[in-house]
Amino acid sequence: MQAQAITSVEAIHPSLWRASQLARSSTVCVGSGHASLDRELPGGGWPAGVLIELLIQQNGSAELSLLRLALNKLAGRRIALVQPPHQPQSLALSGFGLSPAQFMWIRSKKPGDALWASEQILRTGSCGALLLWQNHIRNESLRRLHLAAQSNDMLFFMVRPLACADQPSPAALRLSLQPVHQGLQISFTKRRGASRDVPLFLSLSPLLRFSDHALMDSLIPAFTPAGSISPALAE
Repeated sequence: MQAQAITSVEAIHPSLWRASQLARSSTVCVGSGHASLDRELPGGGWPAGVLIELLIQQNGSAELSLLRLALNKLAGRRIALVQPPHQPQSLALSGFGLSPAQFMWIRSKKPGDALWASEQILRTGSCGALLLWQNHIRNESLRRLHLAAQSNDMLFFMVRPLACADQPSPAALRLSLQPVHQGLQISFTKRRGASRDVPLFLSLSPLLRFSDHALMDSLIPAFTPAGSISPALAE
């Protein structure tokens, strides 16, 4: 009788789960391409239509290497990069198996403009994925973006400093990333379901380790004059 009661409780609604289990995702999920990570993500992959936070110590903590395989599954849909720390490099993206023509690079001198652009992209569903880099953002703005993300099935990742881990966030999933020898150490700061106290080690190919600086050229000025950006990377 007890087993039947537990089963019936889980069947009431997809949002219900036992504390010892991972939650079942009620949204579409895109596999990360890493089996060990998918086993730790509710729904078995990156949840679409929600805010996902990647918390890093510094730019180039293999955050793009982590997302590469999932972005490859978007079947040619556009990928928006909003406020990336440096200019995306076409050759490096191609080397990662990503088409530079898929990418739309958006830079703004005003943080508010970047947030506005991100919200419009999320509400229209014009891209398959949106990656937004933000160092400082109000909780109200986080809630607006999280709500806008629920309008469609886009993947929405926000890259924030690791110091933000102690701050409240409406994000459905928050991961802390730390590059280590031969791979990446992932801590589950927030996820729906059972907590995991021990970080997950994710092995990366030698060609992908710490290679995000190759994707983002740090040797150019922060703002590039109009007309000098590759048309494959900007609109």
